[in-house]
Amino acid sequence: MFVNSPVGPKTVHFWGPLANWALVLAGALDFNTKPPEGISMRMTTTLFFYSCFFMRFAWMVKPRNMMLLTCHMCNSTMQLALLNKRYQFDQK
Repeated sequence: MFVNSPVGPKTVHFWGPLANWALVLAGALDFNTKPPEGISMRMTTTLFFYSCFFMRFAWMVKPRNMMLLTCHMCNSTMQLALLNKRYQFDQK
């Protein structure tokens, strides 16, 4: 049963990734509401690499944490979209 599994809601392997979805949500909100000049290249790049490192961690940790992996895959994609938005603005 999922509730009692090693990655179920009784463990940090569930609640940690759930909390990390806030990063993805914040990125999506920034993408839709923040003007391009308000996007920090340094912070967005840092968040991209943070998610890349934690994707590897999520894959290597035992038990393998697919929820954390998915969360960081989405976040790294979102950060790349933000970087692209800022890059396109800077090219104008």
